[in-house]
Amino acid sequence: MKVLDKAIESIAPNMALKRQVARTKLGLIKNTGYSNHGASRSKKSMLGWVFRGGSTKEDIDDNQSTLTQRSRDLFMGAPYATSALKTTRTNVIGSGLKLKAQVDYEILNMSEEKALRWERKTEREFSLWADSIHCDAERMNNFYELQQIAFISWLMSGECFAILPLIRRIDMPYDLRVKLIESDRISNPDKTHRDKKIINGVEIGNYGEVIAYYLANHHPLSQSFQKKEWKRIRKFGAKTGRPNIIHLMEAERPEQRRGVPILAPVIESLKQLTRYSEAELMAAVVSGMFTVFIENKDSIDNSEPVYGEMISPDKQVLDSEEEEYNYELGPGAIVELGEGQSMKEANPGRPNAVFDSFVTSICRQIGAALEIPYEILTKHFTSSYSASRAALLEAWKMFKMRRTWMANDFCQPIYELWLSEAIAKGRISAPGFFNDPLIRKAYCGSEWNGPTQGQIDPLKEVKAAKERVLAGFSTRAKETQELTGGDYEKNMKQRKREEQLLKEVNEINEN
Repeated sequence: MKVLDKAIESIAPNMALKRQVARTKLGLIKNTGYSNHGASRSKKSMLGWVFRGGSTKEDIDDNQSTLTQRSRDLFMGAPYATSALKTTRTNVIGSGLKLKAQVDYEILNMSEEKALRWERKTEREFSLWADSIHCDAERMNNFYELQQIAFISWLMSGECFAILPLIRRIDMPYDLRVKLIESDRISNPDKTHRDKKIINGVEIGNYGEVIAYYLANHHPLSQSFQKKEWKRIRKFGAKTGRPNIIHLMEAERPEQRRGVPILAPVIESLKQLTRYSEAELMAAVVSGMFTVFIENKDSIDNSEPVYGEMISPDKQVLDSEEEEYNYELGPGAIVELGEGQSMKEANPGRPNAVFDSFVTSICRQIGAALEIPYEILTKHFTSSYSASRAALLEAWKMFKMRRTWMANDFCQPIYELWLSEAIAKGRISAPGFFNDPLIRKAYCGSEWNGPTQGQIDPLKEVKAAKERVLAGFSTRAKETQELTGGDYEKNMKQRKREEQLLKEVNEINEN
């Protein structure tokens, strides 16, 4: 039936329209269930609803470039869009997610003390690599700064890629490097293989699995005269199974291959709000200026500038024959008009009394869509303690969720590759690591800790933490990490040294 309808539509559009109208009327007779409500085609409230959808290719992949470019433009020019992305980045990543090795010492038949020593050594070795800019293929950022760039690119563009080459460098025992790739460079080659299914640069296998990505040699939006070529990068090594490329994205639907910017649902709202804010700002500036227009009945010499006129810099160096002067509002300006011309006073009536309440209402909708409460989106805490704390707790759920995704999809795969190299080079001892996947998983256990949750009343938070520990609901190590981001064991060792030092000083003072 669909094939016939398409054929008729291409040959006789009017006949196709009549068939569709007849089919719709016939459907009205059979309305049941949702047909009378959300799926109704007869209610006036539903008649103007354009709802036609498609697969992930039509809905997402075909619109990805437009969504990405608009999202980036909002980030660069819309304050609330910038706030949404940077607030999320700061709370999820902060100064970077730090490694805390957590080996499963029971499977490895290790004592708890030996496991602790292994974890400390591994963390020190990892810091040697992660703290250096040599971990970056471009030698620009350390591992924690790469996290920030990758995450905010993920939010802004909907995805971010990273390839993981091995590059030898002087004074660095590890060869693993991280090269971040902007999402635009993953695209379909000009000449695609007919026997391969490629969707926006992603090659798909028979079971829908991702086999490879196609990486362009330069950004498609750059003004480059270099010949465009593509490199096929397998997702996993054919022999080793080593991940060659990381694809950071948040999937919305099954069979989705490319990411969607987090701002996608609110792009129109943010753009319109920005236009409205700019218009109100300009109106307020204009209303703050007082310009006098003088009507002169005598002819005026247009070769001379009028009193108080503001001349644009690009017109200050023109030849005398090409001099042009624009009338422009300015503070205290006096503008002389020609004979017979007059001017009526324009009063924009600014500032607008309802501006703040309107912006607040729109920001609440934007915040709800982005899972960022209005108070946090606008950094405006004027409600009660309970309301402000509820906003922080609600936002923290989203921050923790995205932190888990970032740790699982970016930090952990890179850590496992680094650990494999460290063990292969003999810098870390891990018997059986390459022989048994279960043993390898036991060695690769880890936690990734970032910035702690904000606190409105630290004293109440500390008292609550004490009660949780005393009741057995939590541990001192967990509460220390969540309250301050510190390490309980290191704190205790430091306190022990401080108490000993204080005791020695007091003994000297007494003598």
